[in-house]
This record gives sequence, C-alpha cells and structure tokens, in this order.
Amino acid sequence: MPARVVLVARSHAYGLRAAQAAATQWAAGLVPHVELLGLVLVADAPGRLPRPLRDLAQVVGGGVPRTWNVPWVESWRLGEPPALADAPREVHRLVDELSALVTPGATGTTYRKEQR
Repeated sequence: MPARVVLVARSHAYGLRAAQAAATQWAAGLVPHVELLGLVLVADAPGRLPRPLRDLAQVVGGGVPRTWNVPWVESWRLGEPPALADAPREVHRLVDELSALVTPGATGTTYRKEQR
C-alpha cells in the first residue's frame, strides 16, 4: 500500500517553488509508493497574495490532485495552540476532506480534482 502524503508549503515564492519541485518529482514517478493526496498552502502573511504568487500557486496547484489554502492566523503565529473549534472554515474543510480521503472507500468531496 502506498504511503499517503500531503505536501505542505508556505505561500511565499520559495515555498511555492519547493512545492512545485516536489510535485514534479511525484508526477515523474520519482517517488514510488507515494499517493499524493494534495497540497496545503499556508499563508505566509495576512491578506491576499500578490498576483505573481497567486499565478504561481495556481500553476503548482494544477500539478497535484487537490489544493487547500490555510489563511493567516495571527494568534497561531504568536504561539497560541491551534484549536479546531476556533479555526477558520478553510481549516475545517481541509480536515473534513482529508478525513474523507483516508477513510476506506471514500471518494473525496465536491472540491476534489480529477485523479491523474
């Protein structure tokens, strides 16, 4: 059974390029026995990404089965322990979808991209 893997990267240029390199290796079959579930992009700053980073995130996201975005949470940066009950809706969606993906027989959710 292949290992189920989720790539996680910050949304800055370095993080996106690192995720792109990892996704490219996966797509080329260079990491056997890996089932890539998707990519989690964690905001590197509050607010919207600048256009060049949005464009790069879209390109990188196109190379993986699914992408989730986790917004900036200032309290997490300051060391407050994350609590799911207080987490943004994007985090709830991420947890729900990952739970569905790792449950035997699950087919994903409406946010799922087509398998490659």
